[in-house]
Amino acid sequence: MAIFSPLVRYGLMALGLAGAATAVPAQAPSLAMLDRLEKGSWQLRERGKDAVVQTVCVGDARRMIQVYHPGATCSRYVIEDTPNSVTVHYTCPGAGHGRTTIRSETNRLVQIDTQGIAEGRPFSQAIEARRTGGC
Repeated sequence: MAIFSPLVRYGLMALGLAGAATAVPAQAPSLAMLDRLEKGSWQLRERGKDAVVQTVCVGDARRMIQVYHPGATCSRYVIEDTPNSVTVHYTCPGAGHGRTTIRSETNRLVQIDTQGIAEGRPFSQAIEARRTGGC
């Protein structure tokens, strides 16, 4: 049997090369929490301030992932997908990138934390999004 340092053994174990491992097929994240949010008009306000940053008509709440890159075609990598929270990193070729966490308080109120680069400039914002009615 080959002798490996503890660091190499850990790396091999993490890769599943050190022992028998059961293969589990990968499943695409569903982002189901976003599907539970009510469709309609949503107001986005910077947390702790009264001014409305943006009002959006939400048919698909996934749109709130890219607050600073609306309409851009971006690739997405889901970091976290739980019943009450999602975190997504996205990259928009030629337009920038971002990382957004959306935490659901109710199906009409969410907290959005987003940061990244848009139009060559960094952004970081904490937003409260609230459904205000129909579109």
